[in-house]
Amino acid sequence: MTFGFAPSSAASLSTSTASAHRVLEPAEWAAAGIPLLRNPREVVSGLHVRHHPRPGTAVVAVLDQNERLRASASFARRAASADGWMFRNVVLAQLRRVIPHDLRRRTPVRTAVLLYCRDGDARWTEEDGAWMWGLRDACTLHGLRCGAYITLTRDGWQVLGEGRGGRRPNADSSPEPFATAESPPPLPRTGGAASEVLRRAAAR
Repeated sequence: MTFGFAPSSAASLSTSTASAHRVLEPAEWAAAGIPLLRNPREVVSGLHVRHHPRPGTAVVAVLDQNERLRASASFARRAASADGWMFRNVVLAQLRRVIPHDLRRRTPVRTAVLLYCRDGDARWTEEDGAWMWGLRDACTLHGLRCGAYITLTRDGWQVLGEGRGGRRPNADSSPEPFATAESPPPLPRTGGAASEVLRRAAAR
């Protein structure tokens, strides 16, 4: 697969302007020291089986130090525009629903990752930059490490900023049987509240 960066208005903005729009560009994301996933395909496949996302669906997941899944939630993107502040609010709301915060720890031990299923190809877009900003800020407010941002399109999946990806699963594929020796018991799926959070945020 060939990955790159799609032309967008964000690409031509200065850093200060991009920050005002709450968007992280690829260079900023790469410089943030986001921890690499040891087995990204396993993480992506596990989330795909649990949530079976379709275009317009995001999945936030919390991993422990051994990269085992501890909590996850899927929700629909309802915002009219790609705004990192709105995305931050909805990601944070979902984290608060599924797992206690780690704000009392000096150093975060759990990591949050975000998988976003969308139309288009795998190249970075301004919407991706808004999700990156939102994920990073939500992690800070919940006491978690900010982990990978993953896109899922009809071409396959990609960990943005790392250049790692694959053709399956993709936005059109059906969930495949998937299990590991250390797979946790099924986790509850959540959703619905996300659209209400976004509506309230947009109204402010």
